[in-house]
Amino acid sequence: MTDLADALKELGDALAKVAAAAVAEGGLRLTDDVDVMGALASAGRIRRTAEAVMVEAVAVIVDRDGRTGHADRITTRYGCRNTGELVQRATRVSGRTASEILAAVGAVQQPVALSTGEVLPAQYPGMREALSAGEVGIDGVSAVAGAFRGCQAGRAEVLAADTELAAAARGEGADAAPPASADELRALAQVWAAYLDQDGAEPDDTRALRRRGLTIGRRGDDGLVPLRGRLLPEVAAQLQLGVDSVLNPRVDGAPAPGPRFVDDAEQDQAEPVAGAADQRSHSQKQHDALAVLLTAAAASGRLPTLGGAAPTLVVSVRAEDLASDRGRAHLPGDDQPIPLAAARHTACTGAVQRVVVGEGGRVVSITTLDRIFNHHQRKAITLRDGGCLIPGCQVPPQWCEVHHVEEHSRGGRTHTDNGVLLCWFHHRTIDTGGWHIRMIDGIPHVRGPYWWDHTRRWRPATKSPTRRRDLIAMRT
Repeated sequence: MTDLADALKELGDALAKVAAAAVAEGGLRLTDDVDVMGALASAGRIRRTAEAVMVEAVAVIVDRDGRTGHADRITTRYGCRNTGELVQRATRVSGRTASEILAAVGAVQQPVALSTGEVLPAQYPGMREALSAGEVGIDGVSAVAGAFRGCQAGRAEVLAADTELAAAARGEGADAAPPASADELRALAQVWAAYLDQDGAEPDDTRALRRRGLTIGRRGDDGLVPLRGRLLPEVAAQLQLGVDSVLNPRVDGAPAPGPRFVDDAEQDQAEPVAGAADQRSHSQKQHDALAVLLTAAAASGRLPTLGGAAPTLVVSVRAEDLASDRGRAHLPGDDQPIPLAAARHTACTGAVQRVVVGEGGRVVSITTLDRIFNHHQRKAITLRDGGCLIPGCQVPPQWCEVHHVEEHSRGGRTHTDNGVLLCWFHHRTIDTGGWHIRMIDGIPHVRGPYWWDHTRRWRPATKSPTRRRDLIAMRT
């Protein structure tokens, strides 16, 4: 081993002892907040400095492999297909992290000229210096390099931006701000790239227009339909606004003894959260919000007609199956069945057309049962309920559906005494989600699952501020 390798090994051994004292022996738990924050900051600097060594080591490997035949390359001699695999095996990082390391190498390595052996300057010398000083890590270097990818600015302009960005990473920028994080460096680099290449967005937009698309696949064996595609930024932004308006960022939950809501915006939850009323992952919530938006768009009357009528979802089911709660329903053009719950949900929010077919298959009669609550009834129910009745759910009334508490098919009336507001998700799962609703003298009462209320009491429910004030007035 060389002196450098020995020094790094000794440093690693010493750091392992410190980590054992802090983690395994619980040393950090005995310190105050200042020491914990200091340890976190120091660990971050150590990580960035170690990443500088990693990047330089990979740069050397890339340079040497580029100047020799395949059989003599380091990657080949160590039994790896490429540099990425070699990095993964040597450092135990993920494939994604290995790709980020290679991207950083491309930005800060000093290549050697094949003809003269001269060491050439790095593409971003300022970021290379900041990396070697432990002021910026791999993610910061990759962020800067990614922002300038495809930028048509001249070399002098890019170097000037590189100097400014390196200063920002050290906390010595023109705005005298503290050292910038990787995300802040990305934002600053994007501003620089847009400033230096003001005509660069148009080619990107042209490529984006060519690549945009949406594909609705065929239903698989799991009963789900794959949806794939790429959206233009403004289309995605409009969709995100609609989704946000449905999901509502107020997810703090109801006061005790109400449920505790968990909103995981960074990643999907593999398992439901114990004790949470809303056990959907973030992607599941966005799916349900899209369902609300599509339903609202179809009901708006502003979509083009289809077959001379508004685009209406039609779900077919045998009357006997719906009455016995056994069997399956079907969608038009789809041979695979869907659950009866979907048929009940669709029927609860729309009209029911009863078609009687004779023995030979002839249509004998058609009867339409309009069971949709009219706008006057909906306004009255909104005043009474104020939003989705399920405790802790923050979906506002304008995004809710009116649910027949007693199903219309079983004699339930389309009347304010039999209608309550539910969001799309709770309406779709009212039979299986553990929540129960009944009307007592025209007032909705909710009974929650055992984990929410072990007494399983029926409780009057409302989200209406006006009704809540009335209740307070009655108690005083």
